[in-house]
Amino acid sequence: MPEARMAAALRTSQAVRISLRYALVCAVALAMFAAILLAAGKDPLKAYADTFTYTLANAYGFSELLVRMTPLLLAAVAVALPSRLGLINVGGEGQLYLGAWMASAGALMFPGLPAWILLPLVVVMGFLGGAIWGAIPGVLRAAKLVNETIATLLLNYIAPLIVSFFIFGPWRAVDSSAYPQSSAFPEAARLPSFFNTRIHAGILISLAVLLAYWLIMEKTRWGVEMRAIGGNPEAAQRLGIPVAVWIVIALAIGGGLAGLAGMGEVMGIHGRLRQGLSPGYGFTGFLISWLAGGRPLGILFMAFLFAIITSAGDTLQITQGLPYSVVNILLAMILFIVLARRPARGTAK
Repeated sequence: MPEARMAAALRTSQAVRISLRYALVCAVALAMFAAILLAAGKDPLKAYADTFTYTLANAYGFSELLVRMTPLLLAAVAVALPSRLGLINVGGEGQLYLGAWMASAGALMFPGLPAWILLPLVVVMGFLGGAIWGAIPGVLRAAKLVNETIATLLLNYIAPLIVSFFIFGPWRAVDSSAYPQSSAFPEAARLPSFFNTRIHAGILISLAVLLAYWLIMEKTRWGVEMRAIGGNPEAAQRLGIPVAVWIVIALAIGGGLAGLAGMGEVMGIHGRLRQGLSPGYGFTGFLISWLAGGRPLGILFMAFLFAIITSAGDTLQITQGLPYSVVNILLAMILFIVLARRPARGTAK
């Protein structure tokens, strides 16, 4: 019992330290961003007040935060899971697009199915689309042919071209000749929404995925094996852990999670397959996971923070006349602050 209490106290203390660290990072970044706004002749206090008013203090604004947060959570876990094996998955954007494409294929090929069959089908197909796109670099890395960082990065540029081919070609809706997109999906394929907002069931999927990620990594033998591979793959191989198999599985599951993010965008938001269905959720998910160190609590916090920041870009365009690129400045500041606080390899922490 004393050992259990000590372990619980240690976990609580660690969670508090992590929360304080993220809060400090945000405070320093906001202070630096305020200095830039002052140099540009803007009022930083009004900018922050407008952001709070139109996002956190506004029912519609808060609902949009959750809408943006949904794909970010999935894209971040898609990076965090392979990173536990020392793998770098930079292909979340391409995996997201392939997931959206496969889910769209299911909705368009079987429009007459009832919702209790069609909806699970498009969810599974969305996962499979991303998983296939993630497994390709996994196989190449396991065979020691191509580094997964390069392979996942390059596949990001192929997936949107596949989507473009279909929405400009065989899937193009006849009633929207001016704007290339697929036909509208049947209602049975759409994710249910809540509270008369754009919040959809994808938020429940993303939170369930985050919880499952924590449970697997902390409470199961699979998590121990993945951490062992990430710590020392040669030693893990000698202990009988199938390293090559785990590499393919981890990248495939990571890709599948990003594919679920794409499925959520087309089935929960757009209702059809379109160009530019993602404003870069896959790339932002990589940044979130990296800044959070792959920790589930950090991913949740950083995803919410990044949702606020990206929403602030729209607000500041209207209220302050600032270009949306100021969002990239703030994100870069957060990244640099985290980099500055991390010790170099080989130095004492």
